[in-house]
Amino acid sequence: MNLKFIDRKEELAFLEKRYKKKGFEFFVIYGRRRIGKTELIKQFIKNKNYIYLVCDKGGTKRNIYRFKKQIAEYFHEPIIETNDLEEIFSYLVTKIKNQSIVIVYDEFSYLVEKDDDIPSQFQVVIDNVLRETNVFLILCGSSISMMEKGVLSYKSALYGRKTAHIKLKEIPFYSFNEFFPNNTIEKNIEYYAVLGGVPFYMEKFSDRTTTFDNIGEQILDKTGHLYEEIDFLLQEKLREPDVYKSIITAIALGHTKVVDIANSSDIKVHDIDKYLKVLIRLGIVKREIPITKVKSKKTIYSIDDNFFSFSFIFSEPFKSDLEIRNTRNTREKLKRDFTTFVGKQFEKLIREELMAQMDCIPLHRTGRWWGNYRDSQTKVRKEIEIDIVGLNESTGDIIFGECKWKDNVDGKKVFYALKEKSKYVEWSNKKHKRTDSFVIFAKSFQNKIADENVYYFDIGDIEKLCKKQLR
Repeated sequence: MNLKFIDRKEELAFLEKRYKKKGFEFFVIYGRRRIGKTELIKQFIKNKNYIYLVCDKGGTKRNIYRFKKQIAEYFHEPIIETNDLEEIFSYLVTKIKNQSIVIVYDEFSYLVEKDDDIPSQFQVVIDNVLRETNVFLILCGSSISMMEKGVLSYKSALYGRKTAHIKLKEIPFYSFNEFFPNNTIEKNIEYYAVLGGVPFYMEKFSDRTTTFDNIGEQILDKTGHLYEEIDFLLQEKLREPDVYKSIITAIALGHTKVVDIANSSDIKVHDIDKYLKVLIRLGIVKREIPITKVKSKKTIYSIDDNFFSFSFIFSEPFKSDLEIRNTRNTREKLKRDFTTFVGKQFEKLIREELMAQMDCIPLHRTGRWWGNYRDSQTKVRKEIEIDIVGLNESTGDIIFGECKWKDNVDGKKVFYALKEKSKYVEWSNKKHKRTDSFVIFAKSFQNKIADENVYYFDIGDIEKLCKKQLR
């Protein structure tokens, strides 16, 4: 397993730059669990003076005592008696004088969750004690809603105090090669499809064995590091994990509209919205409308987290079997459907990361499109969708894309089908005439059409796009 610190160069450089400026800094670092926040902070505080507290769920009094203990150990002195945060920080500032020091409250959201008054207490500390010091204060948390509500929102007592914030996201695909240098790009796309860019998950996979062996050892086996990950995340974050599981299961089964999700999960339609909003806030589910629309009744929901998507298709439905170490049904489904699953995640990768690296057309927005039309001969209403649509609002350029996770794709046939579907997409720019282009992605092609408005990207071209991002 590769435990190198990968990709966070931009965030680390930003932290170092602000640290070197001297003066008071108040950084808020947050993001979903397993995303690498703690590792980023640990890399940053190397070779610096620091006091680092990982908050627990024991409440304010317990965590203040633990903070005082850390201070006592840092200065090799007895623990001070006061429990007042302002007095504790005043003592700390007196001791360090004009020295630079980093103070970290990791999992700060645990404190906010237990005590609504904590943001107000830190506001007083910042305003009355820290503002004229060289203290670099970091409040870090995994509960996105709690950090946004308790620290960043307009209603928070800490509003306006932060000097910067970092919302840590998944590691981009172009860094997978650093994590898994022995993998081909095809194999890394399979890893991305299963794990997303979550560092904790990536560390559990090895590039010395096959994708299926990694899945079997780490996800399907009861002793695997990721076997209980879904339950862990849902039970930690949610009061009704089983209800949320039923909703995610419904979406994984292909139910994308509110009514269908409600019916499949046996939840009343007027109640489903509140659950979906929570799942969206956690980054598990995504709400979409056709990319060409600003408002639309054609709203659909999909699973946005790759690991959740994989788990609710290939492991969660077979959990009873897996509990008794019977993996036959899961492995049969993997053998039958895994390539199709990777194809959908391949489409997401192209749409969300690699389209922006193309030199064809500068794009302002990229997404999916779906709609319907009535067949002129049969008069039957038919549904159509396009994998990728990219828009340039300034020029009126629009590009239509199709993704095929296959070898020897007939690029000519795909182009003509894509061009036909594009006729049903209504979008225009008021200042510029609409100009259509087309792009097709596949592992390899057996037939291409020579047209200046058609671009083909095989696996080698995709690898070049990834290397371009690294520069």
